[in-house]
Amino acid sequence: MSQSLPLEIKVGKILKFAFPTVLMMVFAGLYTMVDGLFVARYVGTDALGAVNIVFPYISVVIGIGVMLGTGGSAIVAKSLGEGFRERASKEFSLIVAFGLIVGIVVMIPTAIFLDECVRLLGATDRLFGYGKDYMFWIVFSAPFGVLALIFQSFFVTAAKPGLGLIVSTAGGVINIVLDYVLIAVCGMGTVGASIGTAIGNSVPGIFGLCYFLARRKGLIVLTKPVWSFRIIGKATFNGSSEMVTNLASAVTTLLFNFAMLRLIGEDGVAAITVALYLQFFLSTVFIGYSMGVAPVFSFHYGKRNAAAIAKLFRISMIFLAANAALWYAVAMFARAPLIAVFAPAGGNVFRIALQGWYLFAPMILFAGFNIFASAMFTAFSDGIRSAVISFLRTFVLLSTLILVLPLIWGVTGIWIAVPLAEAATLIVSSFLMIGKRHDYLYATLPKQ
Repeated sequence: MSQSLPLEIKVGKILKFAFPTVLMMVFAGLYTMVDGLFVARYVGTDALGAVNIVFPYISVVIGIGVMLGTGGSAIVAKSLGEGFRERASKEFSLIVAFGLIVGIVVMIPTAIFLDECVRLLGATDRLFGYGKDYMFWIVFSAPFGVLALIFQSFFVTAAKPGLGLIVSTAGGVINIVLDYVLIAVCGMGTVGASIGTAIGNSVPGIFGLCYFLARRKGLIVLTKPVWSFRIIGKATFNGSSEMVTNLASAVTTLLFNFAMLRLIGEDGVAAITVALYLQFFLSTVFIGYSMGVAPVFSFHYGKRNAAAIAKLFRISMIFLAANAALWYAVAMFARAPLIAVFAPAGGNVFRIALQGWYLFAPMILFAGFNIFASAMFTAFSDGIRSAVISFLRTFVLLSTLILVLPLIWGVTGIWIAVPLAEAATLIVSSFLMIGKRHDYLYATLPKQ
């Protein structure tokens, strides 16, 4: 069968299977940065700060899509591993329909109370206009944005990671082209960035609907959904860690912005925006790899194939360690040009971001293991442990540190909050992975 998840666990096969998802996430990281790049270059660093001010709303939309995509794909991949393809398609269809409904529900009140939402997110008078313009069209694209993120996971489950890469890349290219035309050529500022992002994010969602409706012979297809509280509950519970991650990202972004506004002002918000953009970009390899191998874990767990799971786990640990070292080196040696992409060299925002980056960058050494651990537990339908890791990493520890450390060390405390939170979470992740190694079969090493 040409359409299948990897049955044989070898380094080359796993990396080849995961590579499209890795590349998809790297590209997603790039075109996520495109808005910031064009806005910073053609509008100014105040507009860049405003983009970050409204990012918590985008985090909620992302959280919904990733929650349903990752949590649902674990259920569907397990059904495929057990040989129940018709059941898998019904589960898939229900998750897609539910995601579309939730996206609409999130869109409507935000559109009605847009001004109030932008103010609530912390926009000052200096940033309000930019923030409202940027948020407007993104709000109306929320339903298709949710679908796009759901299909990102399910293209992998359907053994079509390459197609997922192509679709995601197409959305990104559209975003980049529209940003250039609308911002750089037409001078539409953050309105142009909003339109470009809204259309670019919607394309993968619309394509995914058309593809899975039209293609009737794949591993999974869209059919008439059959309502099941059990499936929806299990999918949301399985993916709750990813939702927690994005909700926590919304909260911590607010806390970062408020802290920087209090200690430095709008230039501080722009500087932390640069760091957060770079953090996401440098984490995309870990996110993509974890998304790419999660269905493989689910599939072989459904088959109770201990040797395959253990070998995949070992390959993953080596991959994560090598990439942590690589991307930390890139972050340090290329720090000035990376920051200069968003903030003109020699300016105040550039200076603040460069000074803080030395303290912020070590988070890369720990983040990949935490991202993988959470995704792996989701793949095993262990939503509790996955959520514990995400909740500690992105909310409990980070929020506490953002609130407490600036009281002790001022701005330095803001910059060291992320690496300290990641390091502390890694200790918890390690204990959880060691504790469940026999239950989830990755302790049994395959014979050589």
